[in-house]
Amino acid sequence: MSSNKQIHEGETALCTVTQIDNANVTVTLDEYDLKGNIIFAEISPGRIRNIREFVSIGKKIVCKVLRKKEDYIELSLRRVTAKERDAILDKYKKERVLSSMLKPIIGDKAFEIISDLKKEYPEEDILDKIRENPNLIKKYLSQTQLENLKNIVAEKEEREKTAQGKISIKSDSESGIIEMKDALETKDADITYLGSSQFLIRTKAKDYKTANNNLDKVINTIKEKAKSKHLHFETK
Repeated sequence: MSSNKQIHEGETALCTVTQIDNANVTVTLDEYDLKGNIIFAEISPGRIRNIREFVSIGKKIVCKVLRKKEDYIELSLRRVTAKERDAILDKYKKERVLSSMLKPIIGDKAFEIISDLKKEYPEEDILDKIRENPNLIKKYLSQTQLENLKNIVAEKEEREKTAQGKISIKSDSESGIIEMKDALETKDADITYLGSSQFLIRTKAKDYKTANNNLDKVINTIKEKAKSKHLHFETK
């Protein structure tokens, strides 16, 4: 297991939930292979009626480091901002896409290469860089493997791109269902109800930038409608 000296208080990290008991949630910090602990008070600012609305075994969550102990890290889920969470989850999703492109070519060695690339380009979007110029990783591949990668990149670029985000809308009004339905009404996105007042918003376009811009516009429109109707709105 890695040393906790590699991570600092105040940092955010992608974690995987491994255990839930009566007062704590145990996770593994993916990037550091460290054990973390979240007390229920750091899951959500309000009263928790059902902990599995927030976490479940195997779920990927973004947490903030509160304190470093000798054997584990004290973490918080509720102190992570939507911007921090979205940035890390977006990076994780893109790494999975890159892995899916490399694995058919080089198998499990893909994970090793992605790890090396993250060290080489710590502040940059690796997937976007390789989309723009696959030759960036030619030192890791044979010429045949590199040509295969270029073909895969080209095929994926031809497909329609999808952006998605989660929101929560709640109402204290007797007419809340009608008001929520009106706030969510749009022809510019696909909206799926996930349960517990949460919705998945999806937009599609020919490129990721346009899809993400469209997603932001749809969510902002829903937010403004929710505000005008005095609904409780939150980006998840």
